[in-house]
Amino acid sequence: MFSNECLGELEYEATTSAVVMAGIFLSFLTEYIGHRYILARSARSGDSSPQQVDNGSSKSAAEQAPAQPAHQHSALAGLGHHHGGDPTNPNTKLSVLVMEAGVIFHSILIGITLVVAGDSFYKTLLVVIVFHQFFEGLALGARIALLPGRTFPMKAIMGAAFALVTPVGMAIGMGVIHSFNGQDRHTLIALGTLDALSAGILVWVGLVDMWARDWVIEGGDMFAAPLRHVAAGGISLIAGMVLMGVLGKWA
Repeated sequence: MFSNECLGELEYEATTSAVVMAGIFLSFLTEYIGHRYILARSARSGDSSPQQVDNGSSKSAAEQAPAQPAHQHSALAGLGHHHGGDPTNPNTKLSVLVMEAGVIFHSILIGITLVVAGDSFYKTLLVVIVFHQFFEGLALGARIALLPGRTFPMKAIMGAAFALVTPVGMAIGMGVIHSFNGQDRHTLIALGTLDALSAGILVWVGLVDMWARDWVIEGGDMFAAPLRHVAAGGISLIAGMVLMGVLGKWA
């Protein structure tokens, strides 16, 4: 968007990269603050839990000191029961919500673009977007399915939000198609900013919440997986990169 000739020359040539970095930072900030809040709540609930004491006997400070780490561990272990898992786990609700936010921003723009695109690009764009949304849906759906808890209502709402957001974008496009000017400077800036911001969110989710935590952080599915699983996962990962890169040529 920012390279469009109708936009003119930008004073800052790395505008797209700057907005992408802003999206990455906002994703980091959201997850970090959310995880600290969850840990603080867990610690408070652990401190307020009643402690069993012996009848009329008091333990010395030396006897109580070793019990403190176990108490802290139980508080963190209780986090999984009350909040759906270790906050460093990529399948926590917070991480999946951040991922879905990026996908939703992106999907709205896709829906608008599909409607306002010219007739000569419509068929190609439709095929590319169908495959693009299909693979995004697979990734997001897999994370939603791994969340703890029942399917209804939270998981169903998250799945429905992804399924409906592109049609909503198309409806917006149909509403503005007669007044929409894809070459207007303000339109290009608005769409380019939203596109780059959602790209930054998806970069964070892809690299940190999915790739790094699955492969190189202890506890990830691939960190100590059998070699055949690692090979299959690596081939699938590379194939997905290549396929999405090819689709991106026409998207």
